Amino acid sequence: MKKYDIAAFIWPAYTGDEPRTRIFWPEGIGEWQSVKAMTDKGYKGCRWPRIPLWGYENEADSKVMEKQIECAVSHGVNVFIYDWYWYDNRPFLENCLNDGFLKAENNTEMKFCLMWANHDATHLWDKRNSDKDLSTVIWKGVVTPEVFSEICDRTIEKYFSKENYYCIDGCPVYMIFDIDNFIRSFGTSDECKKGIEAFRQKVIAAGFKDLHLQIIHWRNRIFNWLADSDTMKGATSAEMYGFLGADSVTSYNWGCSTDFDGDYTEVTDKYIDAITKEAKSLNIPFYPNISVGWDNNVRFNNFVPGVIENNTPENFRIACEKVKAFADASIGNGVMKAPFITVNSWNEWTETSYLQPDDLYGYGYLEAINEVFNKTK
Repeated sequence: MKKYDIAAFIWPAYTGDEPRTRIFWPEGIGEWQSVKAMTDKGYKGCRWPRIPLWGYENEADSKVMEKQIECAVSHGVNVFIYDWYWYDNRPFLENCLNDGFLKAENNTEMKFCLMWANHDATHLWDKRNSDKDLSTVIWKGVVTPEVFSEICDRTIEKYFSKENYYCIDGCPVYMIFDIDNFIRSFGTSDECKKGIEAFRQKVIAAGFKDLHLQIIHWRNRIFNWLADSDTMKGATSAEMYGFLGADSVTSYNWGCSTDFDGDYTEVTDKYIDAITKEAKSLNIPFYPNISVGWDNNVRFNNFVPGVIENNTPENFRIACEKVKAFADASIGNGVMKAPFITVNSWNEWTETSYLQPDDLYGYGYLEAINEVFNKTK
């Protein structure tokens, strides 16, 4: 049985320690405010409220994270991928990583890495306004080349330098959520390529073999929005990734490759089918994802279509088996260079896609991960 690195995304908003979170959640407990406010309105496939068995804990507390690390590792989750933000010319929501995970006494028992969530911040996080206004941008995800250089320096110094930062073949893994905003940060794909090359040189100068740049893949498409003068205008996803020098791709959740709505077992098969085709066309490793579910209605007062139904722990276990089979085959034919599988997610309560135990299924999702990836057969 192959030993896989199971890497769960972490949404670092379950804390009030970052003062700017009060823009969205004025009660001072982060997005727990939205979770606690959710009631059962008879949504399709929805069973709310759901209560976290651990309570509404401050995940920027190192003692809280010590418990979570122990639980994750004992169930086969050995990597945390922290969503990382830069808004208003400074980092945002770093507390859960800096004060929670990195100050936990047992943090070296598992690895971690960063995904720069460089999307715009809107009223999606503010339940008071989400139904009526998602177009207003509070903070832009686009930065300048100079700011990106600063981000690179900070990332290498504060995070890559940690012994438990996750690497593939000796190269620290750094994910980019929004490839479009990333290119916009440099003006053209040509300048973006130069920015990536400069990042690589910084990483090598810091003593690493190289950088492993992983992009969140949002379906195969054509980059038609680029300026006419851009070298890569009209490029396919494969061509753009190749031009930029990306090392691999993964999914943030199954919605990256298929319609994320309906019966969980059907969506599982659609995702596997989609990434099987996409992986063949991209010419770089495609590290698959396991999504626990999807229902974003926690963030809204009125119903928003797009709900995953029937995502029981048993069906989730079957999905894990199918994703593992994809990964086994990909490693077997040399496509995947590392036994790396992402999971959405550890704690996305407001998207109803979490591994953490609740009052509905208990530890069911974690037990499914453990059964498929951690136990010998």
